[in-house]
Amino acid sequence: MDLTDTSAPSLRETKKRETRQLISDHATRLFIERGFERTTIADIAEAARVAKKTVTNYFPRKEDLALDHQDEFVGALAATVAAREAGQTPLTALRTAFLAAVAAQDPVAGFAGEPFIRMIADSPTLTSCLRGLHDRREEALAAALADTTGTPPGDITPRTAAVLLGGVHRVLFDRIQELTLAGHTNAEAAGVLAREAPRAFDLLAPALADYGRRAPDPAPGRTVTAPRGAGS
Repeated sequence: MDLTDTSAPSLRETKKRETRQLISDHATRLFIERGFERTTIADIAEAARVAKKTVTNYFPRKEDLALDHQDEFVGALAATVAAREAGQTPLTALRTAFLAAVAAQDPVAGFAGEPFIRMIADSPTLTSCLRGLHDRREEALAAALADTTGTPPGDITPRTAAVLLGGVHRVLFDRIQELTLAGHTNAEAAGVLAREAPRAFDLLAPALADYGRRAPDPAPGRTVTAPRGAGS
């Protein structure tokens, strides 16, 4: 028996996570009640019973308090592409992952509930921040496509494919927001997306049906994937 196992989080780390979650929860509640623009860091600190400095230590920008899953959102498409199975194209992997997120009503995919979505829609700051996150997500996806297809530097193919794939995800994300703000429940919105999303991804098939198909793992020392052009 290994008595030196330190895999469990320390008391200090647990306390830090609890404090971060406490601040985030109070911030979200105040943003929804008062609006993002009208809520101050001081308001959040007072509600969480911590110092303003503590708030900014955990969340350097006020936007980080409202959109606190930014890294997960930005990296999701790239991670899916990087982990795709042998024989899978990026289009197939991303389509499968998105439909799974719809079935799970994943908040990161857009199923965050009407109060939260309206908070973002009513805030010019958060709306602009969300557009920036979509842009960063496409940039991360382009990098993953270039890396996993062995594309030479300077080739625009990965960036082009990332814009197409990221664009469909952006449209579908906006569709979830639109349905939610129109009064549909998460389950109702998920039902609509389950029907509409496949049609959206199908529109990309003429260009990306074979792009980036991952080959089976070769013998040690050989290249895993060969660069493929769109539509090749």
